[in-house]
Amino acid sequence: METVRLARHGEIAIATIDNPPVNALGQALRADLARVIADVGSDPAVAAIVIAAVGRAFIAGADISEFGKPPVAPLLPDLLDAIENCPKPVVAAIQGVALGGGLELALACHGRVGSASASFGQPEIKLGLIPGAGGTQRLPRLIGAAQAFPMMLSGEPIPASRALQLGLVDDVADGDVVAAAMALARALAARGAPEPVRDMTARLTAADREAFEAQALAATKTSGEMPDAMALIEAVRGVFTLPFTEGLAAERALFVKLVADPRSRALRHVFFAEREIARVPGIGADVKPRAIAKAAVIGAGTMGGGIAMCFANAGIPVTLIEQEQAQIDNGMNRVAAIYEMSVTRGSLSPEKRDERLALITPALGLDAAADADVVIEAAFEEMGVKQQIFGALDAIAKPGAILASNTSYLDIPTIAAATKRPQDVLGMHFFSPANVMKLLEVVRPDGVSDEAVVTAMALGRRLGKVPVVVGNGFGFVGNRMLEARTRATERLLVAGALPHEVDAALTGFGFKMGPCAMADLAGNDIGWRSRKARGKTAAVADAICEAGWFGQKTGRGYFLYPDGARSGLRDPEVEALIARISEEQGANRRSFKSDEILSRLLDPMVNEGARILEEGIAVRPGDIDVIWLNGYNWPAWRGGPMHWADSVGLDILVARLEAQAAEMGDATLEPAPLLRRLAAEGKGFADLKATTI
Repeated sequence: METVRLARHGEIAIATIDNPPVNALGQALRADLARVIADVGSDPAVAAIVIAAVGRAFIAGADISEFGKPPVAPLLPDLLDAIENCPKPVVAAIQGVALGGGLELALACHGRVGSASASFGQPEIKLGLIPGAGGTQRLPRLIGAAQAFPMMLSGEPIPASRALQLGLVDDVADGDVVAAAMALARALAARGAPEPVRDMTARLTAADREAFEAQALAATKTSGEMPDAMALIEAVRGVFTLPFTEGLAAERALFVKLVADPRSRALRHVFFAEREIARVPGIGADVKPRAIAKAAVIGAGTMGGGIAMCFANAGIPVTLIEQEQAQIDNGMNRVAAIYEMSVTRGSLSPEKRDERLALITPALGLDAAADADVVIEAAFEEMGVKQQIFGALDAIAKPGAILASNTSYLDIPTIAAATKRPQDVLGMHFFSPANVMKLLEVVRPDGVSDEAVVTAMALGRRLGKVPVVVGNGFGFVGNRMLEARTRATERLLVAGALPHEVDAALTGFGFKMGPCAMADLAGNDIGWRSRKARGKTAAVADAICEAGWFGQKTGRGYFLYPDGARSGLRDPEVEALIARISEEQGANRRSFKSDEILSRLLDPMVNEGARILEEGIAVRPGDIDVIWLNGYNWPAWRGGPMHWADSVGLDILVARLEAQAAEMGDATLEPAPLLRRLAAEGKGFADLKATTI
């Protein structure tokens, strides 16, 4: 089926792209466009050409599924060269989004008209890449390097109004964008041969070069370890130092090198995984979400207040409920202080602050949740408390309201059993701070309706979260794997590693914070209370808490925090305490190299992830990766724990886990059956199909 339809309007030829769903520049579309440009360009009856598109996108980019595969002609740079060299003016009529290769195609045209709702961007950096079909060479020539470089470095699209200010488009159409493009095409044809973007040099001034170099220096300081950022700097610098054709060749070489880079492959994996999470096996597209007009949050502590802010930020009225006036006052004061900090930093206007605060209504008593379409409980992590709340809500909440618990670990069906409406009860596990962290685990217990799950997922996206459906089970996905890493940390400390060495291994891997510093930040007493409630122990962590060293809030934890410091210092007392515990347990302390510490921290996590997949708690390995990237700061360029495991080799992980299990005498370290099977078959987690939760 042809992906381009050709029509004539007098002397103007209209080439309309129709390659659903987003008009991606796959091989078939490239071939059809190349044929149309060649045929129409040689037609003496045609004065100019307009390239338009149907659907919600002009062109949303290249076909990423082709990356890493043998290239098939015509390549995108060849197509763009044909457009730019066409003897007839070519104008892009851009509705929807023009992203990546779509914007590169528009840049190769001789004119560009956008609809008022159009947006323009070069998001390749988010995939570990740079534009590879002239974007780094044409965009700076058109709007200046100092304007083009930040746009490509962030990967964020800009609206049509901004594109017009920059000179990226010639016009923004209030009405019919194709009609406006035809008018521009006629005007260009009347003027004679238009100047192609490749020949434009007026914006490439000494001042522009100076501004770009300052931006490049700043990017080197913040992203110097990332090959895509460094490649982007090198490519854009080429507009000042290389002829256009040489700049194109240099850009293409950098692009091809990045495609093969494992960090880029990891980012592409993340790209696809984050799009897969919206598809929940077993729930059809005909299941529609319920309307959410009002919300209620129970508990005005740090988590509850943060969740309330999520609703206010999304423009949804929310009632924040507590039992006592002092609690609600403290909660509202905390929320107001956070908004005020945003105003001080310049990230929020005073008007927006006031609008958002006005959407949060403080209230006393559960009766205030009576008119809410969704009620989220963010009370103390204790089953009895939650059952009491949900039992009361059952009589108060209106029929059809979603009743969600923000529990981190507890069993959702047990909570739902306190109601007569289990079909409406699920988990919505936000991550702290809730108003900042993107991850939302939507816990799908047996008995909940598909409609409730779809509603929670749609609500999560509306709140600006990355919602992932998970099954019911202690700790769900993220915290269950985190506990495996926490146990691994404890084993390492007893065996001879010190807190700063454990943390250094993880920060060297790309995490922003190691497990000991993270525990100090969150409060060591949180994990201590949880262990005691479950009858669990952790000799080192428990001893630190028994000494009253709860972390940053007490000035001591695994590390020292003098004078309210945010980064910790080594604590000789803690290190002596750890040595004493090792001796009491009969451990022969030894030193560990960083890579050994890393494997002992991460391998058990992957093993637990394999069990989670076996049990159906996670639908796909990619879902686990998305959870760890968005909730636990796993470095995106590592792709997530399951992708990382595939890159290491599952046979290697099996051997390492077997060795650890034998050394420690710990059966929990034995490789999971799924991990063993995949390793024996020479496969990876990426070979698994999605399963129903």
